[in-house]
Amino acid sequence: MELLKKHSKLSSSFFHVYVEVIILLSCFNFRCLNLLGLADPVVSGNATDKQALLDFKAKITGDQLKVMESWNSSIHFCQWHGVTCGRKNQRVTKLELQSLKLSGSLSPHIGNMSFLRVLNLMNNSFYNQTPQSIGGLRRLETLYLTNNSISGEIPSNLSSCSKLTIARMAGNRLTGEIPAFLGFLSNLKVLSFYNNSLIGSIPPSMGNLSSLEELALTYNALDGIIPETLGRLTNLSIFLAAANAISGTLPVAMFNLSNIRLFDIGENKIQATLYTDLAITMPYVEFFSVRGNKISGQIPISITNASNLHVLQFNDNRLSGKVPSLEKLDKLSTLQLAVNRLGHGREGDLNFLCTLVNNTKLEFLYISDDNFGGAFPKCVSNFSNTLLRLGIDENKIMGRIPDGIGNLVNLEVLFASQNQLSGPIPFDIGRLQKLNKFFADINFLSGTIPHSFGNLSALTMVGLDFNNLQGNIPPSIGKCQSLLGLSVTYNNLSGPIPPQLLGVSSMSIILDLSSNYLTGELPVAVENLKNLGQLRVSQNRLSGLLPKTLGSCVSLEKLYLDGNLFEGPIPSSLSSLRGLEALDLSNNNLSGEIPEFLVRFGALRYLNLSFNNFEGVIPSGGIFKNASATFVEGNSKLCGGIPELHMLRCNLKTSSSNSLRLEVAIIVGSLGATLAFTCLLILWIGKKKEKQATTTSVENSVLQLSYQSIVRATDGFSTQNLVGSGSFGSVYKGVLQASGAVIAVKVLNLLNRGASRSFLAECEALKNIRHRNLVKVLTAISGEDYQGNDFKALVYEFMENGSLEDWLHPLIGMNEPETVRNLNFFQRVSVAMVHGCCSCTRISAPSL
Repeated sequence: MELLKKHSKLSSSFFHVYVEVIILLSCFNFRCLNLLGLADPVVSGNATDKQALLDFKAKITGDQLKVMESWNSSIHFCQWHGVTCGRKNQRVTKLELQSLKLSGSLSPHIGNMSFLRVLNLMNNSFYNQTPQSIGGLRRLETLYLTNNSISGEIPSNLSSCSKLTIARMAGNRLTGEIPAFLGFLSNLKVLSFYNNSLIGSIPPSMGNLSSLEELALTYNALDGIIPETLGRLTNLSIFLAAANAISGTLPVAMFNLSNIRLFDIGENKIQATLYTDLAITMPYVEFFSVRGNKISGQIPISITNASNLHVLQFNDNRLSGKVPSLEKLDKLSTLQLAVNRLGHGREGDLNFLCTLVNNTKLEFLYISDDNFGGAFPKCVSNFSNTLLRLGIDENKIMGRIPDGIGNLVNLEVLFASQNQLSGPIPFDIGRLQKLNKFFADINFLSGTIPHSFGNLSALTMVGLDFNNLQGNIPPSIGKCQSLLGLSVTYNNLSGPIPPQLLGVSSMSIILDLSSNYLTGELPVAVENLKNLGQLRVSQNRLSGLLPKTLGSCVSLEKLYLDGNLFEGPIPSSLSSLRGLEALDLSNNNLSGEIPEFLVRFGALRYLNLSFNNFEGVIPSGGIFKNASATFVEGNSKLCGGIPELHMLRCNLKTSSSNSLRLEVAIIVGSLGATLAFTCLLILWIGKKKEKQATTTSVENSVLQLSYQSIVRATDGFSTQNLVGSGSFGSVYKGVLQASGAVIAVKVLNLLNRGASRSFLAECEALKNIRHRNLVKVLTAISGEDYQGNDFKALVYEFMENGSLEDWLHPLIGMNEPETVRNLNFFQRVSVAMVHGCCSCTRISAPSL
């Protein structure tokens, strides 16, 4: 027994020693391994994560908010901004740097953070491709890369992220197709790729994602059809595939997705009809849009039970039939039925509107271009004051705009154009103080523009064109200091343009008052429109001078003043309108020369100065080189320009210095040769007596000619018969139809000061004086033309060989041959000698 006890004690001692040795050896091995860097996987992993973060930081090229400054060795990397680590192992589990204005590319070392569960980099400016190494994040559950500039294809290695539940990569520049492997990430609940450049079709494998709740593919370039397999996504509550090129029909199974809240397939090429039990099989639907497709058939009656609907968009399709009652849709905020075939153009089409009276949420109502007829329902005035926008344009709606329209006190937009509305614009409209756009053009509205328009302080755009509005433009419109554009063309408005209207300095788009009966001058207050792009006052009865202040409208691109009674020259201040693209001053009474500054208007593409009283030389540069863009006809005193303008050539005269030198040379050179001839000529002139003219009164000797006979004789004062122009009128060649006699008709321009006085003086002189060197006057005409304007003209014998002026200084017309009358050298010498002798002897008779 003692031996046994001794053995037992020995065994026990050995066991303890063995254990101690094992422990010591273990400690020794641990220390050795630790020295080799192989002992602690936590420490090793920490170093890997830290290095991956530093590599991520190295790829950041923009850091406006200085976020990366906290990523330094002064603090543990788990305390760096946006970094979250696990409590036990200190491994990075979350990297959240959303909305920090960071830019740069994504480091491929991001895949080394193997414990990462959340990666959120949304709302930054990261670019280039998503690295394939992201597939190494086997624990990744949430991926947010929304709203960056990431390009390339969806990384194929993403298929390794089997725990991924949320993948949001919307708002980038992704290309290529949606990979089929995404359909095998069975944990996916959210898949969002909207607003990229993805192509191809929706993979049928998406039907395998039984947990999927959101599928967002809007704003890509997807085509093909919607796969039937999507009907198996019983948990799907959001399906967004709008603004693609998806075609085909709508799978019936899609309408059985009872959990759907948001359904949007708008702006595609889908041809289908709507499921009859739509609202029954989708009882929770809040947003339903099939806008911009080729959906036909009727609106399902079951839609009346979709009590959760907030937005219903059926617009831009081919729907027909009657619109059902919408009385139960008390949560509806947006109803868009525009551009369909729902109306029949008759009474009763708009009955459904009155079923919306009790709706207290309605904000947007568009029923434009639907062929709706009947009277404008008065019940619209009883809509909730939550209504912001109302569009009824391009229909056949008749009657008056309801007087109670002012009840819609929050209305911002009212579109009523292209209907058959009549009667006055209700004064009550002045209560819509939030109204910023009002269009009722192309109707039959009558009466005056209400003075209450002055209360619409938020008004920015008004269109009342093509109506029967009358009376003055109310000065109260000048109170609309937010106005950007006003167009009332083709009405019957009269009176002056109120200066208050031109005092709205905010006007920047257009002011169109054309085709009315406005009178008076263009107010100098036009200088306030410094930001205006277009000013149109054509076809009115405006008169007076163009205001110099028009030059202050330095933003003008189009200026139309044609068809009025403006007079005087083009103000030099218009030289500041360098941005003009179109200028029309035609059919006025403007005069003076065409200003040279128009040549320097580089943006000018259309210039019409026709049918005015401009004179002088047509400029030859700038737009005047383009005959298809320049119009100057109907200005009889203009000449020159490029040949394509078909205007008369200007008078060709040698310079005075050249003429003087030539005259001196001729006199000196020929003085001796012609001395004898000159002496004889002087003696003959001195002895010759003037014949006394046996004058008879003009009344006893003149022809009896009418204005009509003169018009016929000159072919309506054709420019081809124009002989020349003087300070008070123009001379035309004519042929009397009765006798065939060739005559010269001097037509006085009575708009020039002194023309009438010149006519009387010339008649008085010619009736009392006869001389063989004076052209014989045949008659004088004083009366009215066809427009009732004063007309005065003198009729002379026509001198076939012209005057001495024509021979010495020929006037070359556009249609005359290149060879013109010329005196030879000796003939010019003779004329010069006679001229010199007459000057020396002063024997000429007193001038007339």
